[in-house]
Amino acid sequence: MKAPKTSHKNELTSAEIANLWSSYQNDTLSICTIGTFLSHVEDKEICSVLELAMKQAQAHVKKLKSFFTEEQLPIPDGFSEEVDVHKEAPRLYTDDFYLFYIQNIGKIGLETNSLALSNSARLDMCEYFTECLHESTKVLNKATEVMLSKGTFIRAPYIPAPKKVEYVQKERYLAGWFGNRRPLNAIEMSNIYFNLIQNQLGRTLIMGFSQVAKSQQVRDYMVRGRDIADKHVETFGSVLSKDFLPSASSWSILPTDSSVAPFSDKLMMFHVTALNSASIGHYGQSMGTSPRHDLGAHYVRLTAEVAKYANDGANIMIENGWMEQPPQGPDRDEIARTNK
Repeated sequence: MKAPKTSHKNELTSAEIANLWSSYQNDTLSICTIGTFLSHVEDKEICSVLELAMKQAQAHVKKLKSFFTEEQLPIPDGFSEEVDVHKEAPRLYTDDFYLFYIQNIGKIGLETNSLALSNSARLDMCEYFTECLHESTKVLNKATEVMLSKGTFIRAPYIPAPKKVEYVQKERYLAGWFGNRRPLNAIEMSNIYFNLIQNQLGRTLIMGFSQVAKSQQVRDYMVRGRDIADKHVETFGSVLSKDFLPSASSWSILPTDSSVAPFSDKLMMFHVTALNSASIGHYGQSMGTSPRHDLGAHYVRLTAEVAKYANDGANIMIENGWMEQPPQGPDRDEIARTNK
């Protein structure tokens, strides 16, 4: 028996509005960023990956605008190539970095679209974010395929295949200090590898931003972020090396020596803000799945450092009028005060 059709249309929930608003910010950012990459890319295979990602972002923005219009919601400002891109700027990054960027940003896209889907209730929202999830997978897989073919994909460490199922017998399994440290398990290795690679991405991206930002305040902030990412790469690498595992730190492609900004300071600050948010989330998830106590201490310390850096970045954006405010609920206290 079919369920009866309802004659009314459900309003968007706060979660669905948040998903749409965040997606619009991220997709307009992607159009500006990837468009700049496309203006300089020379490698045909890498170009095809960028074109696929660009096509998807443009389609998303068109669909998102229709959602905002249908729901009578204001379309966010986001970012635009007319305001936030300086088209005459020379190349800031290499083709290999373009591919590395798309592949690793694709991982974040999978996470955000998966979360958006899980928080959606209305059928059209579920269908949209399901489609976005499939598209993110397609871009990630294509970028990975090209990286593998070019020999630039950095694999996680190999370990001997287990020969039997085992259970933890001693509390020493949780310890991680001095002579009581056990070897890393596969889940802990995977977490460390993922966070190391993401920090390599952030280090190179922010290094480029530090060279070209117009504001001295923003340049100083980017230099600080570059140094934080570098320190986190060293931290994760040292944890792996103590277990005689490769640190996956061989990826070392640097920005060009350009000092001309291809992007607005606002766009670059938002870009770093997004990476900070993703980093805090990844560290929290890693901490929850890493039983060894010394790893938990690392994640607590590194998370606090990123959180402080993110807070300082938010203050810079607010001071300069760059932080677009997400939709928010009514201030009930303010309403009560004014309704007299």
